[in-house]
Order: sequence, then structure tokens, then C-alpha cells
Amino acid sequence: MISLFILLQTAITGSLASAFAALGAGIATVGAGLGIGKIGAAAMEAMARQPEATGNIRMSMIIMAAFVEGVALFSVVVCFMLL
Repeated sequence: MISLFILLQTAITGSLASAFAALGAGIATVGAGLGIGKIGAAAMEAMARQPEATGNIRMSMIIMAAFVEGVALFSVVVCFMLL
């Protein structure tokens, strides 16, 4: 609802590119949150199945979460550079 209001407000002012940049940044943030959540859920399930591999699984989970976060940060920066 709020994003629709922002889109309409920027369309009226004539800067539709800034609205789509903000929408892209929001989508990138939501995508990163979903990705990190999926990584965490899979890691917890793997640790429950193989408790002896907890250290390796945790390290892999942290590395993958950092990669997802890096891609999300890059996409948000690109979106705001379009402004």
C-alpha cells in the first residue's frame, strides 16, 4: 500500500525512475532476507541430522550469508545510483 502511494507520488512529480529505483532496492532487500532465511533453515536441518559436522556447516552458512548480503548490497547501491 505504501509502495503504491510512493509510486503514484513520484509519477505525479515526473520522476518515475526514482520510484522504480526505490522499488528495486526494496525487492533486493526482501530477496536477501528470504535467501538468508532459507540458508539458516537448511543449516539448522543439516546440523540436526549430523551434529558432528556442526562447525563446518556453520562456517559454510556464514560464508553463504555474507555472499547473499554482498549481492543485495550491490543491487541496492545500483538502484540508488539510478536516482
